[in-house]
Amino acid sequence: MTQMDESRNARTNAETNAKAATDTSANIRGGSAGETTNKLERGLSNRHVQFIAIGGTIGTGLFLGSGKSIALTGPSIILVYILVGVMMFLLMRAIGELMYYDPNQHTFINFIGRYLGSGWGHFAGWTYWIVLILMGLSELTAVGTYFVTFFDTFGFNLQKWQPLIEVCFLAVLAIINLIAVKAFGETEFWFSMIKITLIVGLIVTAIVMVIIGYHYPAVHIHGLDHVSPAGHAGFDNIFKGLSLAPNGWLALLMSFQMVFFAYEMIEFVGVTVSETKNPRKVLPKAINEIIMRILIFYVGALVAIMLIVPWRTFKPNKDGSFASPFIMVFQYAGLNWASALVFFVVITAASSALNSLLYSAGRHLFQLAEVSTSPTLRKLGVVSKRKVPARAIVVSACFILLSPIINAIPKVSNVFVLFSSASSAVIIFVYVLTMIAHQRYRQSADFMADGFVMPAYKFTNTLTIIFFVFIYVTLFLSSDTRGSAIAGLVWLVLFGGYSLIRYRGKEAELLV
Repeated sequence: MTQMDESRNARTNAETNAKAATDTSANIRGGSAGETTNKLERGLSNRHVQFIAIGGTIGTGLFLGSGKSIALTGPSIILVYILVGVMMFLLMRAIGELMYYDPNQHTFINFIGRYLGSGWGHFAGWTYWIVLILMGLSELTAVGTYFVTFFDTFGFNLQKWQPLIEVCFLAVLAIINLIAVKAFGETEFWFSMIKITLIVGLIVTAIVMVIIGYHYPAVHIHGLDHVSPAGHAGFDNIFKGLSLAPNGWLALLMSFQMVFFAYEMIEFVGVTVSETKNPRKVLPKAINEIIMRILIFYVGALVAIMLIVPWRTFKPNKDGSFASPFIMVFQYAGLNWASALVFFVVITAASSALNSLLYSAGRHLFQLAEVSTSPTLRKLGVVSKRKVPARAIVVSACFILLSPIINAIPKVSNVFVLFSSASSAVIIFVYVLTMIAHQRYRQSADFMADGFVMPAYKFTNTLTIIFFVFIYVTLFLSSDTRGSAIAGLVWLVLFGGYSLIRYRGKEAELLV
């Protein structure tokens, strides 16, 4: 080869590399070139994303589990919900900044691999997908249980049909996810509307009862094994004997983990970005409004409940369970069919959570498969004619379908409960890694100064990480959660160690 040919080839290679670098930059910046790299359809509108964000904020914990939270710390639980809500909002601002920078990513988990290395990317990617599946198994069981309870209020015993009910629910939701992303968005829109309507109804009921000075007699509440005492609606139910830690400081600390798990999956809206129209316009609005949703739907509901039900009235049944505060409020108001109404909404909330988990699990498995080095796994990294990751959705649904089988085998079911509760602990690791990845992004040449920037990130990011570590530490304070915390650490050491060793020295990207 002559010197002239070598010069010509070198010039050609340089031009090719420059073009590739330009294309990569365009993809990252989400420009027109970047849009073509996204295989999924941008079928979610602003309306869909706003209500998906609301749905991700409101779970079954608010409708059924808030009684236990109130009993633990009294009115102080309002402050705990606000503090934890602010921390989760900061997590969302970090995720929002990353997704705004590259709106073609199917999941925020990818940034962990990009900025922390392949080992942590592998750990976070598979850990998060497994968490989604375990939560999906739990939610499917919840849907079946609440459905049976709903019909039980009308005198119909469907207990023996629960496994079939669960299969049917999952099949319907899987079909919705397979049709098109817009079908999923519409379903979540109406699920959220039902939840919002009940909460607004509760708040309005409380306001009216306080204004008219409503008094109610002793009532046998559905779900309580004892009679709830007579009382009245008024502000004194909150302020009488007000104390920051009425049941001790340990109880106050325990309330933080309970509230944290109530907010779990709030980050779900960050998975919808690659399928959202005008993501850089829609995403900041959806995230910034999270604080308002927390104040209205969580704090507003809790205040409304405690205006009507004195917080010391919340006492556990003999088996340790609590009645739904929503059922209590509506029964005090004279609505004896409140149980059926609330459990119908709870079925909706659980179905919404299951629907979102199936959507998210499908996208995460699709992403894992798309960049995998395994020929078998890569077969899941394709989209259907309707531009949804159909194979990844079906496989995720099949894993979730194991729920009725697991529940039918006592010994397996007991082990599953441990793993399921441990998954809630493990997700904290993913949150911490996300915040560290955000720090690395801000310190990198990728930083987009005119993007959706997290304010005072050096302080707020560090504060959020400290908060997540604090939540994990509180898991060791109770025998109920100590096993989950230990199991989570074992997972971190074993699978995290394996991932780091396997991808030592590899370039920073998500590999499987």
